[in-house]
Amino acid sequence: MRIANLRLLTLGSVGALIVAGLLWESVLAPLRPGGSLLVLKVLPLALLMPGLWMGRVRSVQVLSLLIQLYLTEGLVRASDRGLASQLAWLETLLATLAFVGALAWARQARIDANATKS
Repeated sequence: MRIANLRLLTLGSVGALIVAGLLWESVLAPLRPGGSLLVLKVLPLALLMPGLWMGRVRSVQVLSLLIQLYLTEGLVRASDRGLASQLAWLETLLATLAFVGALAWARQARIDANATKS
């Protein structure tokens, strides 16, 4: 798979995860009525987006470590009831896509770097 496609997969899933997290914790199914401070959970992802957008491998590596927290949260909160459960499964799916995309992107970047050295 081309690195451009892996970049789009990763950027798209992280962007969707940010939007879903903001909507989930502010409007759709917040822990407390009126929203909660859990909307801040998307801040680390938002801070990584410029580096991901510019194709920095270090940002991809940080994302691959950070995204596991979102995957874990999605799996834990999937036992909630109603819309919160569906949103948790969505978070799990998006985090999985971002993780797979980030790993494949970093791997392909390493392969490309090694090929240019030869």
